[in-house]
Amino acid sequence: MNRRRVLGAVLGAVALVLPACSGGSDNATANAEEPTGPTIPADPIAIQDASATAMGDVTSVRFELDRSGAPIFIDRFESLSLEHLLGRFSAPKSAEALIDVQVNGSLNTQLGAIALDDEVWLSNPVTGVYEPLPAGYDLDPSNFFDPVNGWRPLMAGLTGVELIGTADRGGDRYHIRGTAPAAQVADITAGLVRNQDVVADFWIHPVTALVTTAEFTTVFGDEETTWLLDLSEYGETFEISPPPDASAEASTEG
Repeated sequence: MNRRRVLGAVLGAVALVLPACSGGSDNATANAEEPTGPTIPADPIAIQDASATAMGDVTSVRFELDRSGAPIFIDRFESLSLEHLLGRFSAPKSAEALIDVQVNGSLNTQLGAIALDDEVWLSNPVTGVYEPLPAGYDLDPSNFFDPVNGWRPLMAGLTGVELIGTADRGGDRYHIRGTAPAAQVADITAGLVRNQDVVADFWIHPVTALVTTAEFTTVFGDEETTWLLDLSEYGETFEISPPPDASAEASTEG
């Protein structure tokens, strides 16, 4: 069971948004501004191909992740389990996340993670102060949402793709289902899920071909975990900066 790298995977699993963000699953207010045509043909392969291209061209995105079922621990001691994650990503490699965790199965708290280029900071669960990523953690919240090496091959590599139909998921969406090969699943989860093909559902905008919701279930031993990911605010400008305490530390050292 490969849970020591879960923190990097899960944080990457949703790269990312901090304090000023509200819930991402309700896109009703954006419906009036959504593109209205022309629509992608209602053919599963056409939708898949268009989505692979569109997701590979993403420059920024906001996302929200909910986990249910078996706990996923985000530390090597298996004391912090992921409950919810809210974040945003900006190309080429900037991300920030606010993560709700449960400590030792009882106390609820939040952690923050910020990645800028090759620097990563994680907030201390006790003091709340951001610190450089401790040695031994494989964490970079910008790795999960990699448009070129992550989402594009994921969508292009789906097999057995079928069109389930259309649905209202914050607007009219195509609903497709397919099997993501283990290699692609490992890529987009930063190694959290390995050696495991995953059947996934995607809700895709019929004009832009962007994924707005994804849902899949992973298995560890005989335990299942369900992931629900909402994606929104594609193309928005996000200002992602180093944590204030990190900047102050750099000034002091200088």
